[in-house]
Amino acid sequence: MVKKLVIVESPSKAKTIKGYLGSGYDVTASMGHLRDLPKSQLGVDIESDFEPKYITIRGKGPLISDLKKKAKSADKILLATDPDREGEAISWHLAILLGIDPSSKCRVTFNEITKTAVREAVKSPRSIDLDLVDAQQARRVLDRIVGYKISPLLWKKVKKGLSAGRVQSVTTRLVVDREAEIQSFKPVEYWSMDAKLTNSAGKQPFVAKFLGGADGKKIDLPDEKTVREIEDAVRGADYAVKSIKKSEKKRNPAPPFTTSTLQQEASRKLNFTARRTMSTAQQIYEGVDIKGKGTVGLITYMRTDSMRIAVDAQNAARQYISERYGDKYVPEKPRIYKSRNGAQDAHEAIRPTNMSLPPEAVKDSLKSDQYKLYRLVWNRFLASQMSSAVFDTVQADISADKYIFRANGTTVKFDGFTAVYVEGQDDAEEKKSKLPPLTEGQELKLKELISDQHFTQPPPRYTEASLVKVMEEEGIGRPSTYAPTITTITSRGYVARDGKSLFPTELGIIVTELMKENFKDIVDIEFTANMETELDEIESGDTPWKDIIRDFYGPFSKTLSLAEEKIGDIEIKDEVSDVKCEKCGRMMVYKQGRFGKFLACPGYPECKNTKSITKELGVDCPKCGGKILVKRSKKGITYYGCEHNPTCDYMSWDEPTNEKCPQCGSMVVKRRPYRGKNFVKIVCSNEDCKWEKKPSGKKSENKEKAEV
Repeated sequence: MVKKLVIVESPSKAKTIKGYLGSGYDVTASMGHLRDLPKSQLGVDIESDFEPKYITIRGKGPLISDLKKKAKSADKILLATDPDREGEAISWHLAILLGIDPSSKCRVTFNEITKTAVREAVKSPRSIDLDLVDAQQARRVLDRIVGYKISPLLWKKVKKGLSAGRVQSVTTRLVVDREAEIQSFKPVEYWSMDAKLTNSAGKQPFVAKFLGGADGKKIDLPDEKTVREIEDAVRGADYAVKSIKKSEKKRNPAPPFTTSTLQQEASRKLNFTARRTMSTAQQIYEGVDIKGKGTVGLITYMRTDSMRIAVDAQNAARQYISERYGDKYVPEKPRIYKSRNGAQDAHEAIRPTNMSLPPEAVKDSLKSDQYKLYRLVWNRFLASQMSSAVFDTVQADISADKYIFRANGTTVKFDGFTAVYVEGQDDAEEKKSKLPPLTEGQELKLKELISDQHFTQPPPRYTEASLVKVMEEEGIGRPSTYAPTITTITSRGYVARDGKSLFPTELGIIVTELMKENFKDIVDIEFTANMETELDEIESGDTPWKDIIRDFYGPFSKTLSLAEEKIGDIEIKDEVSDVKCEKCGRMMVYKQGRFGKFLACPGYPECKNTKSITKELGVDCPKCGGKILVKRSKKGITYYGCEHNPTCDYMSWDEPTNEKCPQCGSMVVKRRPYRGKNFVKIVCSNEDCKWEKKPSGKKSENKEKAEV
């Protein structure tokens, strides 16, 4: 007879924990939620003070019966679901289904799935935190009311299949508003001027940028006329070093990851979507089979906005750094990072659970995505506990006639944390090079004046990384909702991708404008952020959850009634293509799907013919001479295939080119980045030929940016 039954969400988590607890425990999985609001109806009794109507999720009946059977034969039941609102709610529903008193000591939580953490947790169970459960219920009910009340209106007035949501609608608005900024942007001309200089012997060239007048005041270069006038004055002038400023600057490491920063950095460095990041993080948190170690949870809980680190983890990191890199890489005091205002401090920041398991040691036991993400978490955490990098900086002002040029140089004095990790940037930083030795009064020679015309650029489109960043900054959603929200707005066809950039579809713009006009609170950033704060107040026990729903529903109900009267039918016309449907003869139309546009017959449902939109690469098929087309797999991944498919079976994940291999004559292809590389390799497509194009002097010629 089993003494203790431990219930978690997933089989992989159950397997890991079972290995830590031994034969006196039966560890089983609930497979996520067992009860939820019904999909076929609102599921919230408005007349009975917003009481939710929970039902058993379809297909979960046999699992519940099995859990009840196991619970009946156990001396003690411990509910060990994830340590957050959702996990607390799952435990509460389990308690109700299994007849467990929620106030009894039945709940265990741990921030990391390690032997020590799990064993300590089961020794000190607690009661279910009903404030945490109420916060989840309030969120679920609020989202259900918004979604199930507005969505039918959109179906009726605009198009079937549309949806609205408390978080998804305001997130879509962010993308729509950014696109409007881009479209209304008016570029302004400006110029730059650089002087390429050498010492008096014509050696040691370096570049100085035009600054302004001899008094050090900046002079703008708005047009070519201004530039040419200054060029005429400085072309034959005497150049000399007017002043030199030398300083030592320190650069501190980035803090350890939170959910938001992990998603952002995985997007920049690994090209992962937010959903892919969280799915992979869940796997290495719950446990992976490591050769010689068994099943091991490699990172702490990945849904957190806290930057707190356990003292034991800090000490372990400091010891590892000392042994691996030397004492000078260990700061005098442990680094402590302050979480942003409003952050929940229930969990630590995301970090490795065991400093004796560096990425290289477990690489052979991990899948590619798991290794990449674990290495990212490892390096970020390690760097966050290391010494600052130290740079020697030089600023040289150079006089020419009545003008000043300025040269900046930086050299690394001590690499510090940069020996391990440097945080990625959404916007490229200006790189500073090393300057030759310069002294005040030194005469210089002008080798070349370089003037370029520029135009101010509109704000960039959001990427997943920058969208997650602004969601966090504005208080839209919480760590657990960033990834599913972006998945929802893209799968609904409100937002589409162009490479890594996100842009609104016509449907997204129409629905957002309708929402702004008729449900301004739902798509108001401040209103949404304030609602998140109120939900946090429920969690802290300061506000009864139904008070929040009552305060929201009164004004919302009136707004909904007015909108039903005000909104007329909105017709979204499909863009007609020049492609004829081969099944019925109609001209096919463009539709927006999860992975972008595709062609569909307008005769649906009588004719259900669809086609992918073909794009020619401009390269001939090496097998049959046909045209190679750019295609997308069902998962949205780009590949290359022959137009004569299925007659011709040519297919490649690497991008074909018209270039021939100088060694064997086979087609040369552009190989995608992999395993942390940050450029596309130019290689021979023949696997037996090892030829590849060597990088040229200019990085940009062979390093096609792929933010890895």
